[in-house]
Amino acid sequence: MATAWSSSTRAGSTAINDGAALRPVKTTVVAFINATNTFDIERALALFSTTAVIDDPSTGSTFNKHAGVRDYLERYFLGYHTVTRLLSLERLGDVRARVRVDFTGDFGHEIGLLLVAVDSAGRISRIDASLE
Repeated sequence: MATAWSSSTRAGSTAINDGAALRPVKTTVVAFINATNTFDIERALALFSTTAVIDDPSTGSTFNKHAGVRDYLERYFLGYHTVTRLLSLERLGDVRARVRVDFTGDFGHEIGLLLVAVDSAGRISRIDASLE
């Protein structure tokens, strides 16, 4: 059975309905949103494994390893002044989650779906991103 929770996360403030089974993925996702909402690329990058992959077809690219992740964060979060609000998180096993987010920024407004996987250390190993 899937466990879901929602939160309002904007520029560092977080209110969460906690589910202990989601803690590793949830903690990482919330930390990622908080870091990108404050445009702290270094803090966000530290949440990724060195071999992480972000696959985002809306950009036409896949971003590999820390260099690629940094490029993605700088272009699409910093570059567009993107602010993310967490709408929901659904558990997909012990180290994966489906995350629905609300993005606003210089581009306007989009709802996104992120399939997030974390490694045994709780670092993001993969994000498959799409827009609704």
